[in-house]
Amino acid sequence: MAKVQGLPARTAALRMLDAVLRRGETLDLAERSAAKGLTPSDRALARAIAGESLRWLRDLDAMIDGATQQILPDDAKPRMVLRMMLAQWLRLDTPPHAVIATGLELLTGGPRRLAHGVFSALVKQGVALPVAPTLPPEVVARWGERAGAIATALAALPPLDLAIKDWSQTEHWVAELGGTSLAPGHVRLARGSAVERLAGFEAGAWWVQDIAASLPARLLGTGEGRRVLDLCAAPGGKTLQLAAAGWQVTAVDKSAKRLDRLVDNLDRTGLSAEVVAADALTWEPGCTYDAILLDAPCTATGTARRHPDVLHRIHAAQIAEMAELQAAILVRAAQWLAPGGMLVYATCSLEPEEGEAQAVQCPLPPAPVTAAELPAGLQPTAEGWVRTDPAMLPDAGGLDGFFIARFRAAG
Repeated sequence: MAKVQGLPARTAALRMLDAVLRRGETLDLAERSAAKGLTPSDRALARAIAGESLRWLRDLDAMIDGATQQILPDDAKPRMVLRMMLAQWLRLDTPPHAVIATGLELLTGGPRRLAHGVFSALVKQGVALPVAPTLPPEVVARWGERAGAIATALAALPPLDLAIKDWSQTEHWVAELGGTSLAPGHVRLARGSAVERLAGFEAGAWWVQDIAASLPARLLGTGEGRRVLDLCAAPGGKTLQLAAAGWQVTAVDKSAKRLDRLVDNLDRTGLSAEVVAADALTWEPGCTYDAILLDAPCTATGTARRHPDVLHRIHAAQIAEMAELQAAILVRAAQWLAPGGMLVYATCSLEPEEGEAQAVQCPLPPAPVTAAELPAGLQPTAEGWVRTDPAMLPDAGGLDGFFIARFRAAG
């Protein structure tokens, strides 16, 4: 029997969904396992199917439940496959006949007939997704009054942001790459650009980094040869920023595998840093630093645009666990700051427990951020902190959710 074209990508997408929803894995981790051996195009398709299924999960489930009287458990294979089929039709513009040809191959017997009947009925009805994804009630409760605006922002896939190594070349790269810029050292491109094929990649002129993720390092300014500690540094975008800004960087992360990617980017860009594989909770630096950047481990709910799995696998227990870890690392990091030195604490989380609550408990005096230090359209909070979310800068394409606070040691 001939192999159905496109089936490997759908099989991988199904495995990703199962790993995220049933086992609580991250979508990135699930992709590495499920998409092993796929061509780049099939891998990208599998990721897109799984990602859109997760982004619109509650809306897809409502459609499925409205088209059948049969009770399908949340983790039932027919429901998983139907989610994927609907996501392909409604979000990836795959023709229904192609959806059926590949989707039904993932099922046998009665489940196949059920999926065929439900999908065909929904196509005949001409169903459509709402303007914004419906968020899980727990997420709405956590995000409060911003939840609706954030949900609307999640409907659109994010653009591609690049951080430029030499800020004086920003205008050159905007013109060369056909992008726009929200700040010096930043270029934004339309989604879908093949990163490795873009001008400047091989030469190491830039690296991929969301504009929000670039803010913490920007708030430390230029290094002029001074020493900075980049804690929890992998995969390394902030390390590259700091090195390019003239800092003498020590980059610490407990994942040696993730540090390999950091080292690769240092090699590609021609930048340098001392790279240390160590746990920030047990590592002892043996010196103090003029600046410390702590981009702490977190639930990463601010990255929901690219990682919609966080909408479904992050709950109160994970948030509490991360908050405890963040507090412990922050207390240790504060002790390693030289007199008068600056510490920036950041998380790519939308949860107050991982942001504002940590800043209040920091033992160092605050060094408030000013509006002049931020891209146009962003404002610091009354406390001098930075809080971004995906609904901000809508006309420019949005940005990830981050919390950032800055402190200065006495001295």
